[in-house]
Amino acid sequence: MDLDKLRFPVGKLNYSGIPNEELKKEWIKDIEDFPQNMTLAVQNLSDEQLEWKYRPEGWTIRQVVNHTADSHINSQLRFKLALTEDTPTIKPYLEARWAELPDMEEDIHVSLNLLAALHKRWVFLLKKLSPKDLQRQYIHPEHNKTFDLYFTIAMYSWHCRHHHAHILQAIKYKGQFD
Repeated sequence: MDLDKLRFPVGKLNYSGIPNEELKKEWIKDIEDFPQNMTLAVQNLSDEQLEWKYRPEGWTIRQVVNHTADSHINSQLRFKLALTEDTPTIKPYLEARWAELPDMEEDIHVSLNLLAALHKRWVFLLKKLSPKDLQRQYIHPEHNKTFDLYFTIAMYSWHCRHHHAHILQAIKYKGQFD
């Protein structure tokens, strides 16, 4: 098996700059549909199945669901900082260590409900932002780079598709990587 394909089932992020309006709408639609896509993917899984991994040494389905809630909370915070401050430096977090915290054992429906509410607010905001708003930036100190909000929408569109594909992959392989 190709571990790189298992790690990046939808490929790596491909961003080529400020998108046209149609592409921006597609990205926002990916973000909008994500909570429902995740809920549908995991709705009939047992606790045992939630422990299936999507690749060797990868996260479990449960960890992926909980990770997306953590990650998307951080993203919405980054959006709001960029919209309200002049090129703020955001606070990175150690996602792999967050994935090992005790709340990862919580019922995934808590994270699914959080994603549904968070994405509803986030998408409402995204649809209201002007092109000028989306050119606002933040500094990511871990990468020592400045990112604009267009890039961030693209990244989270990809992130939604990426982790949804991880869940489907784990289900396809039925715990083969445990």
